Amino acid sequence: MKLIKSIYLTDRIFYVLGIVVLSFFISFVIPSFFYLSLILLGTTIALFLIDFFLLYKKKKTISITRNVASILSLSDDNNIILKIKNYTNINLRLKIIDELPYQLCERDFNIITRLNKHEKDTIKYALRPLIRGSYSFGYLHVMVSSPIFFIRKKETTVDKVDTAVYPSIIQMKQQELIALNHSSFTQGDNKMKKVGKSYEFDQIKAYVPGDDPRNINWKATSRINELMTNHYEDERSQQIYSVIDKSRIMKMPFSGLTLVDYAINSSLALSNIILKKQDNAGVITFSETVTTFLKADKSSNQLKKILYTLYKEKYNYSEANYELLYSNIRRSIPNRSLLFLYTNFDSVYALDRVVPILRMINKYHLLIVMFFENTELEEYSSHKAKTVLDIYQQTIAKKFILEKEQIIKELKKHGIQAIKCNPSELSLTTINKYLELKSIGVI
Repeated sequence: MKLIKSIYLTDRIFYVLGIVVLSFFISFVIPSFFYLSLILLGTTIALFLIDFFLLYKKKKTISITRNVASILSLSDDNNIILKIKNYTNINLRLKIIDELPYQLCERDFNIITRLNKHEKDTIKYALRPLIRGSYSFGYLHVMVSSPIFFIRKKETTVDKVDTAVYPSIIQMKQQELIALNHSSFTQGDNKMKKVGKSYEFDQIKAYVPGDDPRNINWKATSRINELMTNHYEDERSQQIYSVIDKSRIMKMPFSGLTLVDYAINSSLALSNIILKKQDNAGVITFSETVTTFLKADKSSNQLKKILYTLYKEKYNYSEANYELLYSNIRRSIPNRSLLFLYTNFDSVYALDRVVPILRMINKYHLLIVMFFENTELEEYSSHKAKTVLDIYQQTIAKKFILEKEQIIKELKKHGIQAIKCNPSELSLTTINKYLELKSIGVI
């Protein structure tokens, strides 16, 4: 029974049998075709038996294994590697069917390839997951056929693999490489004027002409009868929090990824740069309640904590409670910190409801509001209108775009910094803003 289930007839044998049947019909009119039909039928049966023998003379025709990373990266192309080996003395045609995780919505995924006798091959294909969570790969099915291609032998490999899709680690590493080339990334390379002082004590050293006289340590000077001065270095322990709004307005999709996931990827990339700069990185997520509060720290395992925290975040379809967010920030963050708030406002009215709360947060902390531009509206409004309906719809689209600009002006009017950016450029924009603020010394 197992043998019968592994045999699959190809289209070619049906075409050949159709020709044989047609020749038998013709033989009723032309009797000489009868013997030709018998020869064709006999040849077909012989080829079928030869094909069967070639595929089943060995119990194991091929071997195939799948290599999947233990952690996949959200919204990036992740390579899956298949290793195949041919154990037969003939060239094989293969159709590989991989049971992909259901989250990918791929129901007809297959790879067609060829493998020479006793040859090994490596096949790579890329998957782009758009949902965080646990993924399970199923069986590997290979339909093996010989050059005759009358039948296919199905071989199944039990190669189930469980993996997890985390926020984009690939983008995090890419943004780190970009940030390394930033003029203000390396401490001491910045030549921009500081707007304030934020220093940590380093050491006491002998005074030399050019040192700030205000830093002279008179107690040390009196002890050794020589001018001594306090030496300071730039403050490197500021607290930076990524505050992510998980309410219904952030469920809006762009290029298959929700705004929440764009914010999560950006928070991970930003936290990595923050820790590289010896600052403290933390994460806050909220909707109707504050669901996550990871205190800012710069310990060696802080990035892993942030990665796992962001991996577990779930969507919420309720309204954002900014009042509760403010009370949690006031209670849990006593020192002045830099807060990157990832949110979205669809109208000026929605902003007016939360502006008083944002002003109170900005009073005690440096608040940067990151929200998203609707790229589809921008693209649609730039098209040439051809009908009256197009004119009406483009007018509405331009109205929404204008409201976004009004939102930025309204926030800046109240002294709150706001940045509107393309979702795909969120990580780069956020990191550049952090490095800019760091370089001018406002944090």
